[in-house]
Amino acid sequence: MISILIAGAAALILCGFGTPFYIRLLVKKQYGQFVRDDGPTSHSTKRGTPTMGGVAIIGSVLLAYALAHLITWTAPTASGLLVLFLMTGLGALGFADDYLKIAKKQSLGLTAKKKLIGQFTVATVFAVLALSFPDAHGRTPGSFEISFVRDIDWLDLAFAGTTLGIILFALWSNFLVAAWSNGVNLTDGLDGLATGATAIFTGSYVLILFWQWRQSCEMGVGGACYETRNPLDLALVSMAILGACVGFLWWNTSPAKIFMGDTGSLALGGALAGLTIISRTQFIGAIIGGLFIAISLSVIIQVTSFKLTRKRVFRMAPLQHHFELAGWNEVTIVVRFWIVALLCASIGLGLFYFDALTLLPK
Repeated sequence: MISILIAGAAALILCGFGTPFYIRLLVKKQYGQFVRDDGPTSHSTKRGTPTMGGVAIIGSVLLAYALAHLITWTAPTASGLLVLFLMTGLGALGFADDYLKIAKKQSLGLTAKKKLIGQFTVATVFAVLALSFPDAHGRTPGSFEISFVRDIDWLDLAFAGTTLGIILFALWSNFLVAAWSNGVNLTDGLDGLATGATAIFTGSYVLILFWQWRQSCEMGVGGACYETRNPLDLALVSMAILGACVGFLWWNTSPAKIFMGDTGSLALGGALAGLTIISRTQFIGAIIGGLFIAISLSVIIQVTSFKLTRKRVFRMAPLQHHFELAGWNEVTIVVRFWIVALLCASIGLGLFYFDALTLLPK
């Protein structure tokens, strides 16, 4: 438990006090944000704001994770390192995208094909590694079964343990990684919106993972225990991300002094995907992160409607820009969307709690 608190506090302090120094470096190098010409006109004032702030978030999380293990003199686990690998790998991809935007002085970075290849490569390596490192009971961090609160025995990826099963798991992992990373990326359109929503998500997962640890099959708990590998270390990772997001939010809230850029949004999306996959809570994670899902769906609906009917459902997609064009103030949108994120997290936690009641002694 103490390691979780150390990780959260360290990430908060590192990101909160380290970000302004990083902002000065970015300003000195003139690494500023380029704004879409077809976006809301109010965003023109954001042109030139330092971007690539995700570097501060990733660095703070990695340092806080290492510091927590060093202070408590415990070894990192395969599960925790896998989530950090996915976060860092996608963060590197986002960094390349952000840097090209700055170098070209336009809002276009990596091509869609190159970004897709990068996501596929990182997600596939993650999937293969997730099915490695079995413990004494043969449990690996990842599972061939699809999960809600835990693995659903009757809803599994067929051919478990075979080459075809590994391929199917890799494809499923690729879908989840793409969905979460693009979901956070699409949400990152207003000051502090994605940062705050991610903090709510990871805060929820600290509670879920801590409970999984208390009722873990690794602890010898009988009955319907949780098969999650290293849940306490995953809770530590979640708390580190939560602390880093809160520290970054101090500078990212309106009016933002720095943007996380694709470096941060892809990294955080990767971290959320990794947490849901390794903790075996894939579908309940979608409920807790309902805001990201809704914003992603708004883009899908808009594009599909326009291609089929040449008409738009929203004034502009993603969803937050629809409300901007409807006259809502940016801060109002962000706060109300945070409320939606909290409601989604409450519903998800409530469902998890009702399931957890079945584990308590009668």
